[in-house]
Amino acid sequence: MIRLSIAAALLASAAPAIAATHNVAPGEGAQEALQEALILAEPGDEIVLAAGRYTLTDGLSLDVDDVTVRGAGMDGTVLDFTTQQGAGEGLLVTSDGVTLRDFALENPKGDGVKSKGADNIVYYRIRVTWTRGPHPENGAYGVYPVESDGVLVDGVKVTGASDAGIYVGQSQNITVRNSIAEANVAGIEIENSRNALVEHNLATRNTGGILVFDLPNLPVMGGGNVIVANNLVIANDTPNFAPPGNIVAGVPRGTGIMVMANDKVLIEDNILSRNPTAPIMVIAYTQEFEDERYNPLPRDVVVGENRYDGGGYDPQLEGADMLLAAFGGELPPVLWDGLGSLSAVEGTAGWNLNLTEAGKGLGAAQPGPLAVGTPASEFDRSGIGAPAELEQRLGG
Repeated sequence: MIRLSIAAALLASAAPAIAATHNVAPGEGAQEALQEALILAEPGDEIVLAAGRYTLTDGLSLDVDDVTVRGAGMDGTVLDFTTQQGAGEGLLVTSDGVTLRDFALENPKGDGVKSKGADNIVYYRIRVTWTRGPHPENGAYGVYPVESDGVLVDGVKVTGASDAGIYVGQSQNITVRNSIAEANVAGIEIENSRNALVEHNLATRNTGGILVFDLPNLPVMGGGNVIVANNLVIANDTPNFAPPGNIVAGVPRGTGIMVMANDKVLIEDNILSRNPTAPIMVIAYTQEFEDERYNPLPRDVVVGENRYDGGGYDPQLEGADMLLAAFGGELPPVLWDGLGSLSAVEGTAGWNLNLTEAGKGLGAAQPGPLAVGTPASEFDRSGIGAPAELEQRLGG
């Protein structure tokens, strides 16, 4: 009997804990109940947010691995931060294996959802909205994973961010797809990140639609291996409303897809329509820097087959009138500053500033037609995108 009891106790201690469901409803005490659920959750647990509007006065945080936070839909469960105190995020996640799905955040004072150092994170059908529309005092980022390995953003919608609606920074193995970025400064931004796939998204009414940047003086450097494909990049014509000093404050209104100082980027099978400065822009970083690790030039950027419709007709560029006159009233769809390396499929229409040094500005340009080689080889797509196992969390 004693031996049986000991064996039973050992078996019980070895058995995995049963995942729990924490149910939270809107109404009085919702702030405390929701944060308590985020604190008390154990790995494998699910926090279920009932439909309704949650009036929240403070930001939320989660630091437990392998937790799912699930609402009743991006229009069904709304976390309302209009009366939030302070300027922090709506929700901060610092743990791995987290799935966020089917809820909305409105009017956070800072970023919408920020995850930092959170590997293998999934954002699924999340909405972040600043309801007053474009405004420099809106939060900077809607969906903001940073310093992560394994990021899947799917079915997200962000409106009104004063920096980037969907931003992935200093991360690797990333997919952003099936999402809508509307009326932000930058719609979708991939910054200092590697192995990123940006596909089947709608970027519209932003200042710039899709940006692929590399910046100096950040903990993670060397962005590249990015594919931007099969996106609708349409009517990105909102005046830039970023706060002064922000790097995206320099993005011209009417930019479709911009690549700056990145390595190995493929742009193909996108539809770019009514982006009045440039459907596609490939440029070097223009500001001074002291970071010896940094390469300010775009390298091995490939412009594949894309569909262009109505771009370059109202460029927010120095000497715009002369440029328009020189090119017959509308600039060709691909703008390259002439620095770094660019190739394009045969028949790609574009123009080249023919700069010889970064940071000299349009005053040093000698504009002319784009004349670049065709891609020397097939773009290497291996290892690009989020880990396949993240897909498994999307069911149900």
